[in-house]
Amino acid sequence: MGVQQVREGFAALYGAAPEGVWSAPGRVNLIGEHTDYNDGFVMPFALPHTAVAAVSRRTDGALRLHSADVEGGVVELRLEDLAPETDRNWTAYPAGVVWALREAGHAVTGADVHLASTVPSGAGLSSSAALEVVIALALNDLFELGLQRWQLARLCQRAENVYVGAPTGIMDQTASACCEEGHALFLDTRDLSQKQIPFDLAAEGMRLLVVDTQVKHAHSEGEYGKRRAGCERGAALLGVDALRDVTYAELDDALARLGDDEEAVRLVRHVVTEDERVEKVVALLESGDTRAIGPVLVAGHASLRDDFRISCPELDLAVDTALAAGALGARMTGGGFGGSAIVLAEAADVETITKAVEEAFATAEFTAPRVFEAVPAAGARRLS
Repeated sequence: MGVQQVREGFAALYGAAPEGVWSAPGRVNLIGEHTDYNDGFVMPFALPHTAVAAVSRRTDGALRLHSADVEGGVVELRLEDLAPETDRNWTAYPAGVVWALREAGHAVTGADVHLASTVPSGAGLSSSAALEVVIALALNDLFELGLQRWQLARLCQRAENVYVGAPTGIMDQTASACCEEGHALFLDTRDLSQKQIPFDLAAEGMRLLVVDTQVKHAHSEGEYGKRRAGCERGAALLGVDALRDVTYAELDDALARLGDDEEAVRLVRHVVTEDERVEKVVALLESGDTRAIGPVLVAGHASLRDDFRISCPELDLAVDTALAAGALGARMTGGGFGGSAIVLAEAADVETITKAVEEAFATAEFTAPRVFEAVPAAGARRLS
């Protein structure tokens, strides 16, 4: 939905033009899965798909929310009534951001909001983070809070962790807030240091496809939290603050110390090897050897499937079929248990791979996947 449509929708709802319109993108994670809450490395890039918000300030302590994508009228909340885990609807995400800002001492006195999003929901592409970041950026501008992008990301993560009750890491919000067009973001989730890595596949004759399996995932429903708790347990058993502190060179020794604790072995092995894969991809991209990242993506999928155990038949079929049809690399992306896979391919092979995946899903009697090209886009910004 365009800026003008969102502006007009706001005016129709609230009887006046908004003070501004902002957007924040979803993201694809190229490599670095389930490393962010282990203080590790990640490498997302922003999608052209965005959440767009028209927003005006209020001074009466009311928060009025409306989404063009959800049936129903305006939802009105009182700021003094906002409390963690009291809302199980889509409104928890924008309301949680307002709560987090106010909890941090920022003088937000209310807002009227009209939202529309093109980020596919439940596809592992961070539709919730886009929703959070667009609200945070708008309120930061309107109330002149003076917060930096990384600070907004932190507050949005707190909103999702505490207010919504989903134990996610910092990657999604940082990607939405901080990514740059034509680049992937190399992020150290411990100190939040960032490096923008040029990632222009089209210039090298390649494409990155997203295969949305249409299998919806819901992070807050338990399995994601179990993996996080398991990683924290593994770190405790090894006597480190986080699994980031176990280097790749130390991995064999660390696994031996875990003995026959099979779950801890699997989780620790995934996180430590995945951090190594992120650093490998960064080195390959910086050296100009982009095609060589393909096998690293494949190794990442195998680790997520076998060690972290968060894949599903649809994701495995998408990856295996794409590779058999000539893809340079493929892996699941996002939190797991559904969502999307990414496929690195020569531009000339895109049609063949897409057709092969669609036919494989039809043969397996799975819901038809949605396949589209992912092009690194700009992070959150003010549109008008």
